Amino acid sequence: MINIEDLDRTRMPRHVAVIMDGNGRWAQQRLERRIFGHQNAITAVRQTVETAVECGVGYLTLYAFSTENWNRQQDEVEGLMGLLAKTLVDELPTLQDNDVRLCTIGDIARLPEKTRQKLLYGVEQTSGNKRMTLVLALSYSSRWEMVEAVRRMASEVAAGTLLPEAIDEASIANHLSTAGIPDPDLLIRTSGELRVSNFLLWQMAYTEFYFTNVLWPDFRREHFLEAMADYQHRQRRFGKETAQPDTMPQTGNEQ
Repeated sequence: MINIEDLDRTRMPRHVAVIMDGNGRWAQQRLERRIFGHQNAITAVRQTVETAVECGVGYLTLYAFSTENWNRQQDEVEGLMGLLAKTLVDELPTLQDNDVRLCTIGDIARLPEKTRQKLLYGVEQTSGNKRMTLVLALSYSSRWEMVEAVRRMASEVAAGTLLPEAIDEASIANHLSTAGIPDPDLLIRTSGELRVSNFLLWQMAYTEFYFTNVLWPDFRREHFLEAMADYQHRQRRFGKETAQPDTMPQTGNEQ
């Protein structure tokens, strides 16, 4: 088992993104409804947040609900939205105790009013926290994000405030939902699936991937530390011949 003392504090990823997969299968293995898996995933979220803080990770992005997830059964979606609203309230003390700032990316206008208000309240209440930024990707997909960015840039070009020849990687990055947030150094995906599922496609151009067979409700502190240890054994080249510093080059203005 990996202990945090075994890790090199100088080589921690600055930004970790997580695809929290396997709740439904975890519930089905126990002959329960899918919502049972979501309910039992809260401990995994809490331990992941607290362990990331302890490791010195600056940004943690959790893929909580995709735009495609709106197509699931209505009772599951309603259950998820209710659970999210409750969790945002219940876990606020944990965020405050760990000096974690909450923010969100995605089309949150689609969220139910109660859920959206709880989310925005949490964002406001933690806005002064500085130890780590927790990004919840809600009603998010990378293609949606890119379409929105292109629309905004097209409007600016039409208005004469953005010249076509001025469009570059940095300007595109600054029109994405993640503007001001460094690109992920590491992506963790649970449940054994080997895909990125329309998540941070632009931002993960040079991200290291870590896949584990552990289903998300079973994901714990030791699993996160195992991912950190694996990351620290990687040699990151960013397209060059020799290994480069762990933090990748950025394309936007960071917060």
